[in-house]
Amino acid sequence: MILDEAEIRSLATQTLERVGHPASAALVLEGSIAEGFGNSRSDIDFLLVADQEADLPTMPTIFFIDGRRVEIRTRSVGQIVDHLQEVNGYVGRTARRIAALDEHLLNRCQRLLRAHVVHRPDLVGKIRDHLAYDDFAAVMTRWWAEHARQSIRHSVALLALDQVESAAVWARAGLEQAAKSYLARHGETYIEPKWLSLQLDRLVGNPLVERYWQITNAEPDAGGQTEHTRDCIRLVAELGVPGCAEDPQRLVVARAPAVTTWQIDDQVHLVRDRRDVFVLGDAARRVWRRVVWGRPLAELRADAERTGVADAGELIAAYLRYGLIRITWRGVPISPRLPMAAPLGAVTPAPAISSPILGLAGAEPPHPRAIALLPLPAPRFAAAAMALMWGNFMIENAMEDLQGALDRKQWGVAALTTARAVNGGLRALLSAHGVSPLPPDPELLPRLDLLPGTYPQIRVLAERLYATVATSEEDARRLLTLLREYITEIRSASGGEAFPSSFDSADGWQRTLDIGYDLLRLGAYLDQQLPLDEAQDLLSSGGVQPHARTGAATQET
Repeated sequence: MILDEAEIRSLATQTLERVGHPASAALVLEGSIAEGFGNSRSDIDFLLVADQEADLPTMPTIFFIDGRRVEIRTRSVGQIVDHLQEVNGYVGRTARRIAALDEHLLNRCQRLLRAHVVHRPDLVGKIRDHLAYDDFAAVMTRWWAEHARQSIRHSVALLALDQVESAAVWARAGLEQAAKSYLARHGETYIEPKWLSLQLDRLVGNPLVERYWQITNAEPDAGGQTEHTRDCIRLVAELGVPGCAEDPQRLVVARAPAVTTWQIDDQVHLVRDRRDVFVLGDAARRVWRRVVWGRPLAELRADAERTGVADAGELIAAYLRYGLIRITWRGVPISPRLPMAAPLGAVTPAPAISSPILGLAGAEPPHPRAIALLPLPAPRFAAAAMALMWGNFMIENAMEDLQGALDRKQWGVAALTTARAVNGGLRALLSAHGVSPLPPDPELLPRLDLLPGTYPQIRVLAERLYATVATSEEDARRLLTLLREYITEIRSASGGEAFPSSFDSADGWQRTLDIGYDLLRLGAYLDQQLPLDEAQDLLSSGGVQPHARTGAATQET
């Protein structure tokens, strides 16, 4: 160690003077210094072990003593024994089962098993009896090997997709994990990768260690990345990790849990975990349409590129990265992670920024290759999309009623109907920007301040329409002109230009039902309240009018 026994005891004495502790407690020095690593900037890590069953706080206390940063943690005997016994229960299990062990649990056990005892060696010895060090090393050998296997299989998948740079990154990660497994087989179990080089230095003259440094110190140019990746893969096998040869035929596309596809008009959306919504650009959509569960990965890529999509492998890799598909190795899911770093999981990209967020076809992708995350959680997306559609329907319904009221000179009815059309437009505009739930109707106009834009023309037109009361045919013409201008502005600002004239023809009505059905399906899936009770009937009928005979929905009468 870089500290001698006298220095350790001096630091221990000064540390214990600063903390309350029972006289029966044990004290150990753990971490990199206890392992024989460390340097002048390394922390002094003490663990105080109280001879009791009750749990103690786990947060460390920090002191600065003799120019060193000293960290002291506390654990009870009961806490530590529980940890050791949990790991001991995995001795002899398969690598896949062992890989599920939490890295922080393993780290706590490793540090205690390899700690330098300062006080109460008898108590520390009794605790260590609950997990033999050789058994722990065997667990760590398999734990690291399984992580290496998953990383290399992921690298092979990326190589099959021609994502060479990413494949090389994962191959190097897998090689590092395989080296940690190899070291654990030789009794070197320190978990954090920071001191890997010093651990490997202890295997003096080992030819595999020499090969490791030759490969990791190489600086391949862009054209040599593929061969560098293959060198890493081959050395992983030599380090004792089987089951990860470069064999793309073993790679199969599999369904990711809780990922569903929703077509809204001509746009395709993916919902992940009932929480995130992605909208696909044209190229991304064409690739997604070629995805068939159980299909070989290489076959998917080739088929997608036959549709005219350039570098389809990049898009498939993005689907994999976002957790929208999975890749299996002979039926076993590939799930790489980097221990002692952020867990891999499904990557969540920065949300796509657009204004408005929604249109009648859901969201608009920013470019053809987009797999764009929307800045709304899935339930709000569904609720806002249904409200957007309903706001546009309110406009159409109010316009139909207004025409009838003006024809009959029902001026009071016309005024109320005009206000309903204005409110429908404001609802649509707010919903298109993701405002959900909506404010009550009297507050719709003032609450345009919720939006990123000011929309001054819409404000002026809405205020004029609220104040306009027709009392003559000339007033009625002016009112209709003003209202049509307002509707044009609203639909331009909210992506509703394609909304059909719902009450002018059977085709327009059917088109309205089609738009509503797409959105209602998603809303029902996400347990959102439907805009009206009759909407449930449209869902139950599969998007057709419940009483119409076959073919009758589109016939003019």
